[in-house]
Amino acid sequence: MNRHQDPNPFEEEEVNPFSNGAGAAGSKSRTTPLSSGQRHDATVDIPLDITTDSKKKGQELAAWEADLKRREKDIKRREEAVAKVHAQRLQYLAFASWLGIVLCLVFNVVAVIVCWIRGGGSKIFFLAVIYALLGVPLSYVLWYRPLYRAMSTDSALKFGWFFMFYLIHIVFCIFAAIAPPVVFHGKSLTGILAAIDVFSDHVLVGIFYLVGFGLFCLEALLSLWVLQKIYMYFRGHK
Repeated sequence: MNRHQDPNPFEEEEVNPFSNGAGAAGSKSRTTPLSSGQRHDATVDIPLDITTDSKKKGQELAAWEADLKRREKDIKRREEAVAKVHAQRLQYLAFASWLGIVLCLVFNVVAVIVCWIRGGGSKIFFLAVIYALLGVPLSYVLWYRPLYRAMSTDSALKFGWFFMFYLIHIVFCIFAAIAPPVVFHGKSLTGILAAIDVFSDHVLVGIFYLVGFGLFCLEALLSLWVLQKIYMYFRGHK
């Protein structure tokens, strides 16, 4: 057996730091971490940029949505304020219409009293008083107060109640302005036909009746205009 060829396990291998092998090994040991570090930096930097841009865009989008909601609320608040003002104006017009029928009925009593003094009879006076005593409170209860509640609650049922009785009110105004000879020759109402009838006998009574006719005509026209305005308001909110 040839023992000289067996390597000595306790013999240290000489390493020459200036040899090519050592230099190559050293260069490899130094360049490998650098290249791996460069690859690591490349894979980390790109997602960070994308995440930052996404966060900025998300924040800008959230701020835009918040500003849009704020503007919508502001516009809605302004629209509600304008609608409320418009509703108040319609209530004032309806109240003016109610004051108009009160004036018509009160003046109707005065004109009929003048006719009664001139020999027109007491029956027409009592009828004129009944018209005033019933017409004033009933008009307030049946159509003006329901309109006020309908404007406050936006209730279709209350609007329907108002339209029904307000139409009856308009029909009464037109009937009173004409004053056909149906009840006691129509002299209990100061309409045009009653004015023509009494004008030939008593000019003063005829003048009172003509003024009453004009008041009923104005009330009928005002009521028709108010009815149109309120109906347009009702259609716009439904």
